[in-house]
Amino acid sequence: MDQKSLGIYYEHPEWFIKFFSKLEEKGIKYTKLNSGDSSFNPGDIDNNFDIDVVFNRMSPSAFNRGNENSIFYTLNYMKYLESIGVKVINGYDAYTYEFSKSNQINLLRSLNIKHPKTYVVNSTQTILNSAKKLAFPIVLKPNIGGSGANITKFDNISELQNYIKMNTLDWGIDKTLLMQEFLVAKNSSIIRVETINGKYVYAIKIMLTEGEFNLCPADYCNIDDQKIDGMKDGVSDRGGLVERFDPPSDVIEQVEKIFQTAKIDVGGLEYLINADDDQIYFYDINAMSNFVANPEKVLGFDPVDNLVEYVISEIENKVESKV
Repeated sequence: MDQKSLGIYYEHPEWFIKFFSKLEEKGIKYTKLNSGDSSFNPGDIDNNFDIDVVFNRMSPSAFNRGNENSIFYTLNYMKYLESIGVKVINGYDAYTYEFSKSNQINLLRSLNIKHPKTYVVNSTQTILNSAKKLAFPIVLKPNIGGSGANITKFDNISELQNYIKMNTLDWGIDKTLLMQEFLVAKNSSIIRVETINGKYVYAIKIMLTEGEFNLCPADYCNIDDQKIDGMKDGVSDRGGLVERFDPPSDVIEQVEKIFQTAKIDVGGLEYLINADDDQIYFYDINAMSNFVANPEKVLGFDPVDNLVEYVISEIENKVESKV
């Protein structure tokens, strides 16, 4: 397969070492497209850009690694690539959900899927006003997050008022925050579900540590640095805290509906069973997934193999459409 057939647009190279290696094992040549070193001319067709398929692997948590400039740039770039006929896996539409938790809640509401009650706010006064409409405890989180960054929990209105009075709020890179009712996860566990091509691939149950409220979307997040080395690079392993899980068929149907509606080709989401009412609530959608660590041990197979096969099929479909 020609090297120009596939481009991998990414920000954090360590997250994709295995993916790159699997492509090479299959003899699939690819071009690395560094999101932090990119440019395009939206007023012209780039005749030198002859890559057929681009796989967008940009993460909104890039702001934690000094790559904030790539986040909004990516939205513009994906739109441009699609406009000139490039097939983009996790393209413009998908990325609008990846970098906006507000859009995620809007999607869940439109599909009549249960989710935590949420207000989107842009001032300290609207924070206090909205808090009156929510049941405590609540969490305050950035609209553009990633890897569970900058989430704060408040048990009552006094804690929230004191925090606002004593601290400078971090409004995130789009100056927008979400206030969300905190749901206690039944059996101290959450479920992460992964999909490829809008179809269910696997799910894992993640056991929460004592007092944990930051329900990060992946099994390598929100573990104390002293407990697991390398947590921040996204490739560490929670070991016994993660196990394979088989969701009910109706949940799988909902999951697939979410990703197909959002046009997210490769992604994962999280849900929990609320301890208060025994109902399932979905609370985070991601168009960026690195899959579980030690997949053969946890799952009995490596989903990166599934991902590589899907990418190859998309390249073949694109090439055939050009003939």
